[in-house]
Amino acid sequence: MPIRVFVVDDSAFMRKLITEIINEDPELEVAGYARNGQDALRKLAKLDVDVVTLDVEMPIMDGLETLKHIMETKPLPVVMLSSETRKGSETTIQALSLGAVDFIAKPSGHPGGHPSGTGSPALDGIATEIKEKVRLAAVAQLQPSEPAKRPRIIKSPSLPVFDRPATGVAEKLVIIGSSTGGPKALEGVFASIPANLPAAMVVVQHMPKDFTRSFAERLNSLCPFPIKEATDGDLVENGKVLIAPGDYHLTITHERRIKLNQDERVMFLRPAIDVTMERLPAVYGKRILGVILTGMGRDGAKGMAEIKKAGGITIAQDKSTSTIYSMPRVVAEEGNADYILPLDQIGRVITELISAMR
Repeated sequence: MPIRVFVVDDSAFMRKLITEIINEDPELEVAGYARNGQDALRKLAKLDVDVVTLDVEMPIMDGLETLKHIMETKPLPVVMLSSETRKGSETTIQALSLGAVDFIAKPSGHPGGHPSGTGSPALDGIATEIKEKVRLAAVAQLQPSEPAKRPRIIKSPSLPVFDRPATGVAEKLVIIGSSTGGPKALEGVFASIPANLPAAMVVVQHMPKDFTRSFAERLNSLCPFPIKEATDGDLVENGKVLIAPGDYHLTITHERRIKLNQDERVMFLRPAIDVTMERLPAVYGKRILGVILTGMGRDGAKGMAEIKKAGGITIAQDKSTSTIYSMPRVVAEEGNADYILPLDQIGRVITELISAMR
């Protein structure tokens, strides 16, 4: 049976083009379409579909409000289609937090991100991405959605309490790699890490250019420690989180500074988790805590092997809480996960392990 897709977009041209892209794949078929959120909710109540593609910016009821209704009334895998504008990226990051599986950035053909004519080379270029992400969404494991709120530090008898502010250049590093499902998962991890963790944290999330800044800003607004998109030359400091920028690989120098580059993509990815992780033992030795969260593919597998080989500690997210259990599964199957944990335990264990690390 083909994967049944419901297309929601206010542009008649985009609806037609997305429908053509999906229907040309024998494993996919468009089961219906809607021109706004209100129209979508009415039709979805009567249709049996596997995946929804949902435009972010629409009249009457926009994508964010529509997503909230879908997740509350009839949870389905949703792939957002976003313009590459500042507002579009901010809204998309909110959508991922609310439970959208993934997103696709529309090419910026004209205002709003809609191409201006048929046969747009820009949209033709993402036809493969649309098919792949729809197919991936169909097998994604939806995680329970909670109302957006400020995460609290989880208090437990075993959770170390650090009595001093986290300052200075970091001698311990937590490196986290994530992909599909990662933005929401990272909120869960950071919710149980104290503000004065005596280590630096670096995140490599598979996300395109122009979206990682909005992602970092959202996390910064939710968490008790500073979080920012990394820039070339940033100092890696205790109690701070740096997010690898889209379209750049990230490494750390012996001087504990961020070095960005646009070298060749690794497994079609830039940033790639492996690029960051594999170079860390030369700088931090065994004082590395590597974490691989939900995601498709095997990026991070080589890096986690290098961290473990150097005497560092490794954590992989478990199957039950992963949106896509591929990246962490590879790490576990290759014997390079010291801990395999559900999402709600990862932040606490990171805190305990950093406290004990010498």
